Amino acid sequence: MLQVIIQGLLLSGLYALIAVGFTLIFSIGRVLNLAYGAYLLIGGYAYFYFAQTIGMPKVAAVLVAGIIGCALGILKFLLIVKPLRGNHVAIEISTLILAVVLQSAVVLIFGDSSKILLPIIPGIERVAGAAIPYSNLFAAIMSWIILIALWIYVRSTHMGRAMQAVSMDAKGAAISGIDADRVNMITWAISGTLGAVAGVFFASYTQLYPGMWVAPLIIAVAVVIVGGIGSIIGTLIVAHIIGFMEIIVSTYLAPELRGVFTMVLIIAILVLRPRGLFGREEL
Repeated sequence: MLQVIIQGLLLSGLYALIAVGFTLIFSIGRVLNLAYGAYLLIGGYAYFYFAQTIGMPKVAAVLVAGIIGCALGILKFLLIVKPLRGNHVAIEISTLILAVVLQSAVVLIFGDSSKILLPIIPGIERVAGAAIPYSNLFAAIMSWIILIALWIYVRSTHMGRAMQAVSMDAKGAAISGIDADRVNMITWAISGTLGAVAGVFFASYTQLYPGMWVAPLIIAVAVVIVGGIGSIIGTLIVAHIIGFMEIIVSTYLAPELRGVFTMVLIIAILVLRPRGLFGREEL
């Protein structure tokens, strides 16, 4: 039981980090970024290249992956989202196409075989018989540090308050002098950074391969739908619900069924409570 609790806590923190970058875009831009999983894919491969191919220090490689994700988010906003502003369907289809293009680029550069990422921090600690990999513990701690820093940024800074204003009423924010385009670009940059860093942690937890972006995208969609589209608090709570339930299903039933639980939960919530457990909430 202790092993389940520990694994649930470690996985839930990672799921929260994955999902919050996805729901952040919807809260402010009102679009589903279907290329969000590509941030994780690029982040994972960036870490693999810099840390395991050219020998950069691992923590520095995580930072570089985050910077690349940030740049990808900004470019996506400038080249896709801004020109298609107002056409949400076109934006969502374009972002999905971009994810497929990035997957193909990864195959061309790195091949289609899966790769194992070396632990960011090697070693395992045992607590009452429960094995805790230092790398997974580091990922969970860093996930919560990042989430807390994001919360403080949104609640305490001028740009954070501008993000809240755009989230509540984009037109009203523009009338009051807030540059909505700048707010949206920074939001996409933050989302890209969060996604890329989460990709390093996710690939370390599982494996790195070109199709890796699909699983975290499904996780993000599941957490956001169940929690309530746009609800940051709902996202954090449901990330823990899904994380713990997946560990329980994997431990006591079968590892192959952990994804099935998530899909069934999405369908049930869509049928019984389309607004999600916590409804719609602004930043």
